[in-house]
Amino acid sequence: MQMRTRFIKSIPNMFTLGNLFCGFFSIGFAASGQYSNAAILILIGMMLDSMDGRLARMLNADGELGKELDSLADVVTFGVAPSFLIYYTYFHQFGYLGLAIAGLFPLFGAYRLARFNISSTKSSGKYFTGVPITAAGGILALLTLFGNFIPQIVTTVIFTAFCFLMVSKIKIPSFKDVPLPKYGTIVTLFLGASLFMIYKGTYAQYPYLIYIAIPLYIAYLAYRFVKVRGKNRRETD
Repeated sequence: MQMRTRFIKSIPNMFTLGNLFCGFFSIGFAASGQYSNAAILILIGMMLDSMDGRLARMLNADGELGKELDSLADVVTFGVAPSFLIYYTYFHQFGYLGLAIAGLFPLFGAYRLARFNISSTKSSGKYFTGVPITAAGGILALLTLFGNFIPQIVTTVIFTAFCFLMVSKIKIPSFKDVPLPKYGTIVTLFLGASLFMIYKGTYAQYPYLIYIAIPLYIAYLAYRFVKVRGKNRRETD
């Protein structure tokens, strides 16, 4: 019984470690020139990141270990991995200067996470203070995934803006009242694009992990939608 309880409480951390592993694989794919795969793995990491916290609350498995592990995973998957992807796809032409510029993104992202972790007054449920590193890294991944349709200067400007927006004091709406999980808009757009690519027969170009992540995330979205809808109905009755 005790072993079963330990296993259940470790499930959220497994999702967090899966997120971290996606970041590691993304860096490897980017280094080998498979940029679409690298971007997709960052977005799959977003799916896992959007689930681990809520699973921890559902399973009553909240703890300091999970919180620290989540921050470390976020730095790798949404800080280091997107910066490597941006370097290999856009900034490599500038040599070491381009590498230094790309390296600014995880620095700002890590500072933002550390500031949030030590803050005595966390952001309210309706907004974030500064752009979350997860959202910033996910958007950069989307930009590189559809890089053929987006001018390089646009991606460069957005990259630079996110570096400063992450550490800014600007209030960013969290959209937590919308029946989608954290960062659900970005990953749902990715989900739709992935299903379209599968329909068009281009699925063989992408990691097999996508066939595990998509059904899991669809099931999670359905659960969240039903749960929030039921909660709203009870509040109105």
